[in-house]
Amino acid sequence: MNRFEKIVLGITGGSHLSVHALMLALPSLIPIFRQEFSTGLDTLGLVATISAFMFGIGAIPSGLAESRLGGKTLLLFYLFGSGLAAIIVALSNSLIILIFGLGLLGFSCSIYHPAGLTLISQRVQAITKGMAVHGIFGTTGSALGPIMATTLALLISWRASYAVLGIFNIILAFSTIVVIPKRDQSRNGKIEQQENHVRKTNRPALILFYLTNMFMGFAYYGFTTFMPTHFAENTSNFLPFISGTMKAGIFPSLVFLAGIIGQIIGGRLGTRYERTKLLPLIIAINIPFLFLMGYTTDIFLVLCSLGLGMAYFCNQPISNTLIAEFTHSDNRGLGYGINFFLSFGIGSLAAGVGGFIAENVGIAYVFTVMGFLLIPGLFTSYLIIKKS
Repeated sequence: MNRFEKIVLGITGGSHLSVHALMLALPSLIPIFRQEFSTGLDTLGLVATISAFMFGIGAIPSGLAESRLGGKTLLLFYLFGSGLAAIIVALSNSLIILIFGLGLLGFSCSIYHPAGLTLISQRVQAITKGMAVHGIFGTTGSALGPIMATTLALLISWRASYAVLGIFNIILAFSTIVVIPKRDQSRNGKIEQQENHVRKTNRPALILFYLTNMFMGFAYYGFTTFMPTHFAENTSNFLPFISGTMKAGIFPSLVFLAGIIGQIIGGRLGTRYERTKLLPLIIAINIPFLFLMGYTTDIFLVLCSLGLGMAYFCNQPISNTLIAEFTHSDNRGLGYGINFFLSFGIGSLAAGVGGFIAENVGIAYVFTVMGFLLIPGLFTSYLIIKKS
């Protein structure tokens, strides 16, 4: 990997880290928001759905715009837009302004994935390795978001984490302007033609993949939104000297750190074995961990969640590479955009449904339902093998 490729991965990796840190700060702050805004899990589930849906809804227009504007320009839109939105959230003094800020933040963050992943697929030769490194940055952000949010909430205010990440993105935006040239100036402009060029979209396989990833998105938003509250309420006998608020940050961060191991494993498996055959295997491993999270407490709950984090994030470098393989090179930005709209936008509905289940039946049942939702995804992922 040459110096330019490392710069691309550094900038996109830092951006990916901040995306997931910003989006994963909210679930860990739900216990605090319940008290500060005197509202229930059903309402906060809808708030999470709004933010997450906006995170998905901008992905398709961003994917379309990538072919005209280029990944660098879209990346700058994300960095400046999310920086401003995060500061609005940090300054919000009512639930309405908070929802507006989180919605704007979600929409700004939705720009990132089509831009960042297309940059990597076109400018990094070892694409699966690049996707794995990129994914590790994102999972690190997912781990950083909860612990950063709860720690700063206890030491300063819950607003501090949004302010810090907003300023970080604005600084990163100016760095991007300086170090990444426009697409036609890239020294690696021939890479796409040499290694990652695909001349025809495999529509049957791509449609099945989109359906599979939508079900994975349901599971993702179900367990990430309510995992912090589940830990806060159902680990009282494990490390009792740690407050519920801190457990809502520490334990989810450990889950995402386990996800980094999963990213490394997924990246290595994806370079050695047929990726279409790995996908259903990974989904099948996720299902029992989700079921177990619904029926365990204390240390067993933590251990099951670590297993889930490792299994779930093992999928990401493989899935992101499959999109590049199934999509015509000229439409790759749109291909990623549609994928993230379905997984993040439509998948976000699980947060609203999960909030209703948590408030009316019990938070543990959210994870059981998410396990059942992965079963259709297991079926569609198997069909991809036949169409690829």
